[in-house]
Amino acid sequence: MALIRVGLIRCDTHGLWFGPLMADHDPLLFQRPRLPVRGGQYSWMRGGLHQFFYTNYHDVLKMTVPSVEGFEITRVWDEHREAAELAATVFLGKPQVCETFAEVSDDVDLVFVADCNNDGSDHLELATPGLEKGVPTFVDKPFADSIASAAAILELSRKHNAPVYSQSICRVEPAFVLFRNRLPEVGVANFATLHGYGTAPAGLVHTVSITQLLFGPGIKTVQVLEAERHCAVYLDYGDRPDRPRHGVMINCDVGERPFTGMTVTVIGTVSQIHTTVLGDYAYAHGTCEIIKTIRDMVSSRETPASMGEVLETIAVIEAFKKARETGAAVAVEDASHLQQYTQ
Repeated sequence: MALIRVGLIRCDTHGLWFGPLMADHDPLLFQRPRLPVRGGQYSWMRGGLHQFFYTNYHDVLKMTVPSVEGFEITRVWDEHREAAELAATVFLGKPQVCETFAEVSDDVDLVFVADCNNDGSDHLELATPGLEKGVPTFVDKPFADSIASAAAILELSRKHNAPVYSQSICRVEPAFVLFRNRLPEVGVANFATLHGYGTAPAGLVHTVSITQLLFGPGIKTVQVLEAERHCAVYLDYGDRPDRPRHGVMINCDVGERPFTGMTVTVIGTVSQIHTTVLGDYAYAHGTCEIIKTIRDMVSSRETPASMGEVLETIAVIEAFKKARETGAAVAVEDASHLQQYTQ
């Protein structure tokens, strides 16, 4: 079976996080892209990601996390050309380094718009050329910076019959799925708290997505509680009997954590349960779940149904911004009218 040809837009830390889990690469160049080691625009350019995929320290060539077959990266682009050129060398020199992001969608089966730390405000622009060519497209989290931008991406997807997908790694991380399966232990879930990845959209999207994984969609309002050194986000499901009656609190500013580790506590009528997921040392597994869905999307040419909840995360983040400005609880915009694009 022919490999799925991937065009990678933005060779940032997420581009080089997903890439080695879906395509052939040189482990030694992944560990030391440049010698002598020196700074760069992204942490992977200093060898910062190799340690999470290759933990067998007496054999740095042996990958110790799962990967997904069926892909090859054939085109790359980044606003920092050096990053794109280094990425091409990591992927065995196979990808063509493109002059513009519009070229990335030529002669490929999938466009992958990577984004580790940004707010999604350029995703519509970056995804447009590929969607207009009818190329299935993965747009990294957050899918967009507003419901309006998300609607525009989905309309391009519909108009040009080009399926589109986005997802937080945390939403499909098996460790969190296993934790969700323990919820019956607490009886009726009354309240939950998560330690978060800050208040930037690139981090908040993860904790909102974990909330959806644990308790489902249907978040009604968002309220922000802010102090000098801390910001907390309160998510309220309203009066739904099948959701935590006392809501979910995301503690966004908890200080430095090792390797983006995440903790969650759920308090119920019978007991409480707690988990700590070891961040980047675990998240390759969730990443592979996303890559499998991408592979299915390319094959079926259908937008995954899970995009409905992805749209809610964008609406929640929009409500967070307004709540932070006003100091009041803000209703989450109903994005159900956009789910027609995901069916």
